[in-house]
Amino acid sequence: MKNILFLISILFLALACSEKEKNTTITGDIKGLKKGTLYLEKLNDSTMVTLDSLVVSGNSRFDFNLNLESPEVLYLFLRKTDATIVEDGIEFFAEPGIITINTTLNDFEANAQVSGSVNHDKFLEYQRLMRRYHDKGLELYVENIEAEREGSEAKKMEINQQYESLIKSRYIATINFAINQKDFEVAPYLALSEIFDANLKYLDTIYNALTPKVQSSTYGLQLESYIKERKTSESN
Repeated sequence: MKNILFLISILFLALACSEKEKNTTITGDIKGLKKGTLYLEKLNDSTMVTLDSLVVSGNSRFDFNLNLESPEVLYLFLRKTDATIVEDGIEFFAEPGIITINTTLNDFEANAQVSGSVNHDKFLEYQRLMRRYHDKGLELYVENIEAEREGSEAKKMEINQQYESLIKSRYIATINFAINQKDFEVAPYLALSEIFDANLKYLDTIYNALTPKVQSSTYGLQLESYIKERKTSESN
């Protein structure tokens, strides 16, 4: 009897440890979804890797439980019952805790509402900031087409100068945003994903501004490694 009780206690202890390891819950609802398969994925060395999957049947709510060493960007994809995949997956900045994603089947990505992640809120703030640069870039693109039709080389040169200035302004805005978000893992992520080809002194400035916690995060360590690799490469 004592042996059985001992084994049961060991089993409960093991289960408790297993639960503690899963420090992140991603839950939500996809309005209109009856059947399909959800995939939780991450980008690893330019390749999408599936972390978990879930078959949805009759209930549009979903739950994923996983362990995150530190905040990072994940993706939620949907394969419907007709085997087609909703091409536009939901990109979100996950972090330990409870993250809620509510959306609809018809507008899977566009209607997605993500809550529970401060890094994701900062990520959205950055995307709103970048929208003005994106819109201005589209305007210059249309103007350049018109200049091509008119055969105006002077106008094309002027547009090209404006475009180069726009790119520089976007880089500076990203650098400043990352430095101002030094307490959050979104900062090194943006340095790696948006301005990886910037001058090393700017990447160094961002990294050195990060708090120790963020420097030791997944993206903080990746940024440190990337800077070292570039310094070695550029010194040869």
